[in-house]
Amino acid sequence: MIDLTTWNLTIPVGVPATTIETPALAGGYQDHYFQSKDGTISFWAPVNGTTTPNSEFPRSEMRETFANGTLRNWTYTAATNILSATARITQVPSTGLVAFSQIHTKQSSAPPLMLGYQYVAQTGYGNVVIAFRDKPTDSDSQKIVLSSKIRLNQDFSYEVHLAKNGTLTIGLIEPGGAIKRWQRKLNTAWKSHQLYFKAGIYTLDNSGYETEAGGATFKQLKIEHR
Repeated sequence: MIDLTTWNLTIPVGVPATTIETPALAGGYQDHYFQSKDGTISFWAPVNGTTTPNSEFPRSEMRETFANGTLRNWTYTAATNILSATARITQVPSTGLVAFSQIHTKQSSAPPLMLGYQYVAQTGYGNVVIAFRDKPTDSDSQKIVLSSKIRLNQDFSYEVHLAKNGTLTIGLIEPGGAIKRWQRKLNTAWKSHQLYFKAGIYTLDNSGYETEAGGATFKQLKIEHR
């Protein structure tokens, strides 16, 4: 069972997009964009959905909170911070690109880490892509392909591990069992930034009809600060 008492949820309706607060989400909230059943949670965000301020793309995505709904923000030097999950990408828009997990920052719309999925129609597989921003002032993120062997509707497991010393490690288990790993040290400029985890679906496309969308289902999702 996935613990929903440490998240709120943004859905792509309303202007700006609507936030479902933690007590309501944990209390059994479901709608067209978020479903919780049989121990899994599913997200769906059409390309014509509304957006949050400072974003041009729609999302059905959770953001880390405390149980009372207060936003949870942390500095990476205060603890070892871990997000672990088993998920599958169920739908992609015409760009083929969605994001499914992030380490975001309260101070900016440019996060240090975004994990994305890029479907490649020619191969029938998708790439899990790391978008890593070395410094808060970097206008663009570095793109690293962690895996090129993930099909749509195929489960994969991953972990985001950010240690107190700023070492960021991403591990992924492909459907066939192969383990992929990437590691980098955060620039110390991130020390002063208030960070938080996000997970769900962020559809990196905003053109088309409602049937064009991003979707993801999580069988397991856990955050830890220790």
